[in-house]
Amino acid sequence: IKKTRSYRRFDESRRLTLDDLGQLIDLARLGGSARNQQSWQYMPVTDPGLCDLIFPHIGWAGYLSDWKGPGQGERPSSYILCLLNRNWLKGSEKEAQFDLGAATQNLLLGAMKKGIGGCRIGAFSPRIAESFKIPDHLELSLIIALGYPAEKVVIADLRAVDDIKYWRDEEDVHFVPKRALEDIIIHLKTK
Repeated sequence: IKKTRSYRRFDESRRLTLDDLGQLIDLARLGGSARNQQSWQYMPVTDPGLCDLIFPHIGWAGYLSDWKGPGQGERPSSYILCLLNRNWLKGSEKEAQFDLGAATQNLLLGAMKKGIGGCRIGAFSPRIAESFKIPDHLELSLIIALGYPAEKVVIADLRAVDDIKYWRDEEDVHFVPKRALEDIIIHLKTK
């Protein structure tokens, strides 16, 4: 879990296969689902041309305003597009989004076990969806960028109580601040 961070720079020369992504999608499939609705479908993308089509429409690391995303050779070697199938939606969309969080965490944990890093990306242009013939009952909700990490990501203490922004140091190490355990455990009194 400590190694499963959001990686944003990859060794682009190391390609993933459809079989690799299929194994990761299977981990997402096996996760729990509210009402067991299982309303998510996943499109694996390994083709370099399709990866090049997706890449320019993604927002990278919003807190790093001076960084526009990974450079040539550091881009993801594959993606998984997460699509909500409205025909399969039996509960609320809110429940489905919780399911997607659990499913993609399973996927990313399995990826890291294989040495593959990933990043969940919700900041993307609608143009990505326009690039594919997506049926009306499917909605692109999340993109997972994947590849072999080409950066170091380190968990750090918060620098100030409300300073949750990640940063990079002069050696380009990516630091992700986390609240202390004693700050997140609370004890409430009964009425």
